Amino acid sequence: MRLIKFVFPSVMMMLFTSIYGVIDGLFVSNFAGKTPFAAINLIMPLLMGLGTIGFMIGTGGSAIVSKTLGKGDRNKANRYFSALVWSTIIIGLLLTIPGLIWLRPIAAALGAEEQMMNDCIIYGSILLSFQTAFMLQNVFQSFFITAEKPTLGLGITVTAGCTNIVLDALFVAVFHWGTAGAAAATVISQCVGGILPLFYFARKNDSLLQIVKPAFELNMLIKVCTNGSSELMTNLSLSLVNILYNFQLIKMAGENGIAAYGVIMYVNFIFLAVFIGYSIGIAPVIGFHYGEENHNELKNLLRKSMVLIGAAGIFLTCFAELLAKPLSLIFVSYDKTLLIMTCRGFQIYSISFLITGFNIFGSAFFTALNNGFVSAAISFLRTLLFQVICILFLPVLWGIDGIWLAITFAEISAAAVTFFFLVNKRKVYSYN
Repeated sequence: MRLIKFVFPSVMMMLFTSIYGVIDGLFVSNFAGKTPFAAINLIMPLLMGLGTIGFMIGTGGSAIVSKTLGKGDRNKANRYFSALVWSTIIIGLLLTIPGLIWLRPIAAALGAEEQMMNDCIIYGSILLSFQTAFMLQNVFQSFFITAEKPTLGLGITVTAGCTNIVLDALFVAVFHWGTAGAAAATVISQCVGGILPLFYFARKNDSLLQIVKPAFELNMLIKVCTNGSSELMTNLSLSLVNILYNFQLIKMAGENGIAAYGVIMYVNFIFLAVFIGYSIGIAPVIGFHYGEENHNELKNLLRKSMVLIGAAGIFLTCFAELLAKPLSLIFVSYDKTLLIMTCRGFQIYSISFLITGFNIFGSAFFTALNNGFVSAAISFLRTLLFQVICILFLPVLWGIDGIWLAITFAEISAAAVTFFFLVNKRKVYSYN
């Protein structure tokens, strides 16, 4: 129970982050129409791809900082933390300009035309202008847990989520600003989630972390990138795979295919948030005990985590199957053909929830143990290689159902890799 109580805020934090990310699509689909909704789904992989740096720094950096805290060197931990925050700000600003310059050519390459192109440019340019805030939000989600302030992190995430929901309702449903309104609501909420924590950590506080004079040590930064490369690969691969999904679906089902996949992805984020939130919440604990060389506790955490993730996978799969139609109705009740496609697609896609949690946790487990190579290998195979193979070949056998099945086959293949590494490395880290 103590373990569940500790990780609960991070699970809720990821759930709220996912839910308010879904709100844009929900309001745009119902109040602006299918074309703007498809446009957001088409350009979203680019925006998420650029934001992956924040996930990498947050997860990889929290492993380093947690291990340093576990060794009792709080001053060095704060200097590392400060360097990572400043690195995020600098990288975010540097990515914004080329993103804006290449936005239209990229949208065209993804298949956007006429009105869909205009909506892609409007939505994409607004979010790119505030890319730094989005990256900081991703960084602080991990560091609030490391700082032993998961409840505060949850509070800020809930505040950001509520801000997005209220402003989406106002800008899209009331003022009818379409994609521009949805984008404005999103960036304001990202500023709440990314800028407010910056002010909190910049002043003296009662957490374990504070922004001080940074220590830009090359070895530390390389280690952070290595440790966080799995999360970078996961999110970057997700963006690339989403593009491939869109290419396949636009060939087989046109605009309806992209819209249906968009709904599935929005709902998918909510379900996966349970696994991601748990993994983010447990990672600093694993890193801390690894730093302390408390091998018995590592073994205990791994065993309990496997049981909890297995139970959650069964529950979420059953829940998803039951809610497939109601959830689809919320997004696309106005189009019967699209509704039928979306409902069937989600029922097939959600089978993957039985397996996904083990792979997400496995990758996070090795990140926390400072083994970036294994973590990245699991993520690379799971989110890119296996999925690309399945997306390209399964539709040949089963048509559009093959696209929805691709994720399940990819997760099963990745699970074999995950358990291989867990067994193979048990003596190295003494959690056997």
